[in-house]
Amino acid sequence: MSLLEVDNLTVRFRTMGVVRQFLTATKQPWVEAVADVSFELREAKTFALVGESGSGKTTLGRALIGLIPPASGRIRFGGSDRPGRSSSAWKRWRRQMAMMFQDPVGSLSPRLTVRSLISEPLAIHGAGPQDRDAEARRLLGLVGLPTDFGSRFPHELSGGQARRVGVARALSLNPRLVIADEPTAGLDVSVQGEILNLMNRLQQELGLAYLLITHNLPIVRHVSDRLAVMYLGRLVETGPTDQVFARPAHPYTHGLLAAQPHPDPERRRMTAELSGEVPSLRNRPPACEFHTRCPFAQQICREVAPELREIAPGRQTRCHFPLA
Repeated sequence: MSLLEVDNLTVRFRTMGVVRQFLTATKQPWVEAVADVSFELREAKTFALVGESGSGKTTLGRALIGLIPPASGRIRFGGSDRPGRSSSAWKRWRRQMAMMFQDPVGSLSPRLTVRSLISEPLAIHGAGPQDRDAEARRLLGLVGLPTDFGSRFPHELSGGQARRVGVARALSLNPRLVIADEPTAGLDVSVQGEILNLMNRLQQELGLAYLLITHNLPIVRHVSDRLAVMYLGRLVETGPTDQVFARPAHPYTHGLLAAQPHPDPERRRMTAELSGEVPSLRNRPPACEFHTRCPFAQQICREVAPELREIAPGRQTRCHFPLA
């Protein structure tokens, strides 16, 4: 059953004010950080968004949870359309989602204790048990932290401990979906494994669905069920994780996998490594936006924009000449 359905979602940011737009006669005074994105996430599954920095992954996650207003598109969660922010249904709808932010320490207020940080969502939504201190202790135990951590401040925590506090805060309202933005960024490899094992255990125990935002492909390969590859705010490939890793269809996906280091010095890298710089969102290449970096580009790629089309059951790509 689909928990989250996203159809043709677009997020824009203005690049100039109204007066300057009028004086310069600019027709499009914005950039599209997320452009016409569609996908679905099923109950208790992990869907990964991957791509280079600046591809729009975090912007998409923030738009889904309501931190950034979308310019157009449709978001359905649990079978119901996203309500207006001014409606009474907004709070109920919003409680079913939570977000783990990329900076584990920076996302925690330095003036609040861990106990207050974890119980703050309960106070905002008027939810949970009356004894919120007891609930904070329960959540700390759930993520593997001693209960005496409740009296600590964020600057007294290590990166891994701060990440666990972020997980506990995300779970305070019993959400059905957790948007995890780079959950292992800045952590030692051993701590990364601990956090991923914790998230996997919580998914099995609580039936959580994860939207995993990352550029760490080895992690994606081991923890996600499906993935989507973003480039310049668009999805260029989607499909089951094992199939995409085994036979990437889009040259961009192929290049990302080719760029991954291998511990075996005898193993040759795949061909079709990426070259050139990522184009600016303010000056998108015409037709296929990847043709300026694609080693397989042909004339049609410079003239006609490819549509996201199905190449196999459950697999889609935005390419005139898919590799798979």
